[in-house]
Amino acid sequence: MASSIRPRRSVLYMPGSNARAQEKAKTLAADGLILDLEDAVAPDAKAEAREIVCGNAASGDYGKREIIIRVNGFDTPWGRDDVVAASKAGPDAILLPKVESAAQVHELEKLMDQSGAPKTTKIWCMMETPLGILKAEEIAGSSPRVECFVMGTSDLVKELQAQHTPMRLPVITSLGLCLLAGRAYGLTVLDGVYLHLADEEGFRESCVQGLELGFDGKTLIHPKQLADTNEVFAPSEEEVDFSRRVIEAFEEAEKEGKGVVVVDGKLIENLHVEIAKAKVALAEAIAEMAA
Repeated sequence: MASSIRPRRSVLYMPGSNARAQEKAKTLAADGLILDLEDAVAPDAKAEAREIVCGNAASGDYGKREIIIRVNGFDTPWGRDDVVAASKAGPDAILLPKVESAAQVHELEKLMDQSGAPKTTKIWCMMETPLGILKAEEIAGSSPRVECFVMGTSDLVKELQAQHTPMRLPVITSLGLCLLAGRAYGLTVLDGVYLHLADEEGFRESCVQGLELGFDGKTLIHPKQLADTNEVFAPSEEEVDFSRRVIEAFEEAEKEGKGVVVVDGKLIENLHVEIAKAKVALAEAIAEMAA
C-alpha cells in the first residue's frame, strides 16, 4: 500500500468542458475525479473548460471525493495557463500528462509555487510514454509534492506500436517498472483505463489483474465502471477480520518477546502485520468516506 490511506480505488475522468457531467459527479461513488483539460477537450473549448473546471475544483461541493485537475502539457499553448488557474483553484492534485523527466516536474512545481498553489496540492504524473517509463525512478523521487503515478496505458500501447490484449502482456514490463518506482518512493500507483464499455466481464478481470499486480486503484472512463472497481480494490470483510486478528495476535506476541506468531495456521511476521494494518486503515477510510 502507498503511504496515504486515502481511498483511491476508483478515479473517474470527467470531460472538462462538460459542466453537466461534473455536476452529476457530485453524486457518484468515485473516490476521486480527474477534471480533464487535456484529451477530453477540443482546442476551441480549452479556455471555457478551464473556467468550468477550476470553478468546480474551488467550490468544495464534491464532499470527500479527491479532486484532480489534468492540465495540458507545457508544450501546448494552454499548459502554463492551466497550471496557473489550477494552482489558484487549489485542488487536491494537478495531473501532468506525458511526464518524461524530473525537470518537467520541477518546472510544474516552480509554476505552482509562483501561482500560489497550496502546499496540500500534490503533483500526479501520467506515465504513458517509453521515455517516461524508463525514467520512472527519477520522476518518482523528483519532488515531495509528487504523490501518484497514473498509468496512461492507451497512449503507451500506441507509443510501443503494440496491441491491446486481454492479459496486457505488451505493457506488463512498463506497469511493473512504474510499480517498482512508485513503491520505492511511497507513491500511489493507479492502473490505466479499460476502453471497452460493453465488456463488463473483461473489465472486471482487468480490475482483478490490476489488484494482483499491486495497483492501489484504477482510472475509469464511465460511471458504470465504478461498482466493480470499488468492490475489487476494497479489502473484503474476511480480509479485514483476519487483519485485525493478525494485529491483535502480534501485539500479544510482542509483549511476550516473540517475533513471529501463527494465525489460522499461517506464520505471521512483521511485514504481514504492516500489510494487515494497511488493509484495516483502508477499510476504515472507505467507511468514513461513505458515511
